[in-house]
Amino acid sequence: HGTSNSGVLPPPTKKEQQEAIEHIDEVQNEIDRLNEQASEEILKVEQKYNKLRQPFFQKRSELIAKIPNFGITTFVNHPQVSALLGEEDEEALHYLTRVEVTEFEDIKSGYRIDFYFDENPYFENKVLFKQFHLNESGDPSSKSTEIKWNSGKDLTKRSSQTQNKASRKRQHEQPESFFTWFTDHSDAGADELGEVIKDDIWPNPLQYYLVPDMDNEKGEGEEDDDDEEEEGLEDIDEEGDEDEGEEDEDDDEGEEGEEDEGEDD
Repeated sequence: HGTSNSGVLPPPTKKEQQEAIEHIDEVQNEIDRLNEQASEEILKVEQKYNKLRQPFFQKRSELIAKIPNFGITTFVNHPQVSALLGEEDEEALHYLTRVEVTEFEDIKSGYRIDFYFDENPYFENKVLFKQFHLNESGDPSSKSTEIKWNSGKDLTKRSSQTQNKASRKRQHEQPESFFTWFTDHSDAGADELGEVIKDDIWPNPLQYYLVPDMDNEKGEGEEDDDDEEEEGLEDIDEEGDEDEGEEDEDDDEGEEGEEDEGEDD
């Protein structure tokens, strides 16, 4: 029957398919070339704006310095960071005066976080830093200040019992002290706390500093869901007690520490 060329093209030969694949490959190389160009230009733009942001970060640090407990309040209100804080960590962090994040000139190769402290009973250092960079072989690595703990005050050596009695609800999260982060270099390429501070807190710490006020005004702040996930779901069961439960939690986390601070002064 007449299936000769009635408008149906014969299937492409092996050779034609092979040529098509080679052409796709060429086009793909062009796309890759454009992507590389884009990356280079994006990097230039990022570097330009990093420089432009510096004076504003500077100004912001000066203003933050006028607010006591800004740093610790920000950490306690941040769902991921507060999960890492034991009771004693919070007390030590009341001496934190400011946090600075510095991205390296070329952005890609790393960043450094500096924590500035007032004189305090825990350690001698005025500044603790942790820095993330690529080592000679191009692998992510990190280094940090050695903390000079005062005698008997090393929170990283405290029996996990004392840390945890106070914060049972977070026990399953992280029995270690927040300060062990400075000595942990196992995961420099994906350091969760480092990334959270650099990408989430540093760009806008005010949003975390102000969280509890919003909760108190509206009764239900938008951070509530996060708290409940973090803290286990105690509050959800009895609808009536929900607010009460939440205020209690806030007391545990932030206010106690702050009242203590008041007495110290």
